[in-house]
Amino acid sequence: MEFKGNFNLPFWKVMGPCYSCCRTMHLMEGELPTSMSGSCGACVHGKLYIFGGYDDKGYSNRLYFVNLRTRDGTYVWKKITSFEGQPPTPRDKLSCWVYKDRLIYFGGYGCRRHSELQDCFDVHDASWEEQMFWGWHNDVHVFDTKTQSWFQPEIQGGAPPQPRAAHTCAVLGNKGYVFGGRVLQTRMNDLHYLNLDTWTWSGRIPVTGENPKHRSWHTLTPIADDKLFLFGGLSADNIPLSDGWIHNVITNCWKQLTHLPKTRPRLWHTACLGKENEIMVFGGSKDDLLSLDTGHCNDLLIFQTQPYSLLRSCLDCIGKNAIILERQISLLPPKLLQQVLKKITFWTAANHREEQRAQKEESENKY
Repeated sequence: MEFKGNFNLPFWKVMGPCYSCCRTMHLMEGELPTSMSGSCGACVHGKLYIFGGYDDKGYSNRLYFVNLRTRDGTYVWKKITSFEGQPPTPRDKLSCWVYKDRLIYFGGYGCRRHSELQDCFDVHDASWEEQMFWGWHNDVHVFDTKTQSWFQPEIQGGAPPQPRAAHTCAVLGNKGYVFGGRVLQTRMNDLHYLNLDTWTWSGRIPVTGENPKHRSWHTLTPIADDKLFLFGGLSADNIPLSDGWIHNVITNCWKQLTHLPKTRPRLWHTACLGKENEIMVFGGSKDDLLSLDTGHCNDLLIFQTQPYSLLRSCLDCIGKNAIILERQISLLPPKLLQQVLKKITFWTAANHREEQRAQKEESENKY
């Protein structure tokens, strides 16, 4: 279902749960991770790594991976048990940078024993009988996927961000950015970066002009060599957010996007950059999970922050007008014809969904 209106960039559209043109479900085998919340996932060379999280047994610091580029279509999870070094203490709601085949984890909420307490940990609660403490972290831990080893880099300088969880991380060049998150009853809107070569913190980056609201459970996505896209989250007032912002790391300015819907807030969702430089947002919730949860979202929001390529525009035009161009389509070169057929399938399904939606609304209006 495509939403029409003012198409000054950026514009957006939403694909409903029946958007089957690009969704397939695969059964997983092997050492499957337990059902967790707040785990951190990241891909390195086609392998998806899952670290940490929380289940009915408490916080985890286990690391799993699955190869997503198999030839036979089987996906086998493996728990990484043979490694060198010391992994982070158990935690959830952490975030990760991927850089030079390394998974670089920052922050999160979890537990530590009394002997493990350090300056990188803000205590939230404690069990004196078991000498266990719960709270927020701002430490950095690295897993090298080539050597299968954990290590904690020595920070060379700069003021680190305050301990936090439910923040978000993104990489531009050799800089790992972190924005927002929660500690105690406070949600933040500060932006920092860590130089991933020199292990030096930037300190809080001064921003000129307007700022996004304080938030947690949001996403931050690189959309160019010098720009980051911020979307959604939960505000300091526990209100689900639907706003979008672009940060220019050269000018250190935030720009709020217009023409975005206010009826589709998201928090604890995922976001990634598509092949045509559109941002795809999937999953998450539209409610404050701490007080109300009417179900998780399974529609796909697509945000376009720059014009499509000429090829993409032409393919869409042919796909929308396939009946009129039926005779000419068969004359296209084989490689181009394959792309056109995919677009025809897509727009046929989209038009079918629109017709079903219109029929449903007409039927509801009658009653």
